[in-house]
Amino acid sequence: MTSRQRAYLRGLANNLDAIIQIGKQGVTPEISAGIDEALEARELVKVALLQNCDENVREAAEFLAQNAKADCVQVIGRKFTLYRRSRTKPAIELPR
Repeated sequence: MTSRQRAYLRGLANNLDAIIQIGKQGVTPEISAGIDEALEARELVKVALLQNCDENVREAAEFLAQNAKADCVQVIGRKFTLYRRSRTKPAIELPR
């Protein structure tokens, strides 16, 4: 992913709310499955780690990105954004 594409996705992510929240139990298989489904449906997903989650935000983002075969677009505070092009109906057209 180029820096131009990453910047474009960061701009799109500004208006998104976090649709997945990771709490006290941390990253679970259910969270991974939920992120995979959300990425297929939306392509761009914002995830929030709640205050009671003890995991490192950057490590959780990289782990979930690897599991979902996605790209980590940005990490800001306790939130991160993941992107994966939909296999069935791509909606986001990335700049070249």
